[in-house]
Amino acid sequence: MRLIGMLDSPYVRRVAVSLKLMKLQFELEQLSVFRNYPQFEAINPVVKAPTLVTDDGAVLMDSTLILDHAERLADPALSLMPPNGRARDDALRVIGLALAASEKTVQIIYERNLRPEEKWHQPWLDRVRGQLLQAYGVLEREMAQQAAWFGGSRMMQPDVTVAVGWRFARSVVPEIVTEAEFPRLAAHSSRAETLPAFVETGF
Repeated sequence: MRLIGMLDSPYVRRVAVSLKLMKLQFELEQLSVFRNYPQFEAINPVVKAPTLVTDDGAVLMDSTLILDHAERLADPALSLMPPNGRARDDALRVIGLALAASEKTVQIIYERNLRPEEKWHQPWLDRVRGQLLQAYGVLEREMAQQAAWFGGSRMMQPDVTVAVGWRFARSVVPEIVTEAEFPRLAAHSSRAETLPAFVETGF
């Protein structure tokens, strides 16, 4: 398999870390949707990161859909998702919150980086900032209920998505997302970042 995209994207890194945890072999091609547009377009005309090219040549996109494909390839003992029931619903809820936080972080960065400052739409930025902080506020409360990982004794997909998203937010909007306000999320991310799958896919 070939994973296309830059590791400074939380969505690309989420997939890369997960594939390593599931012990699925893949080749990472770090192409930017901005700097390497023609090369990326030759692989996926939509130019969306992450893109996964399967061993059969199928081109998949969207981190959640890619990970759904990966889960079907992985040894069930290495699955990062509960199979069913309330545990799965709880995992999906946490993942949804973490992905929403990453989405809002990206929206802030795009508004700041793709528009001149005099054209920033401050009401929009205020709204997105509020949504970002609300998502992390809920996740901070969720962390208070965890003795270890969301999956118990081992890291699961909610842990990956939360940790990757938090690391991304801290790297690009540290003045909004602070360790002082979200100490449990900061501790969770720090713990995750010591694991080989995270260290090997650092940025």
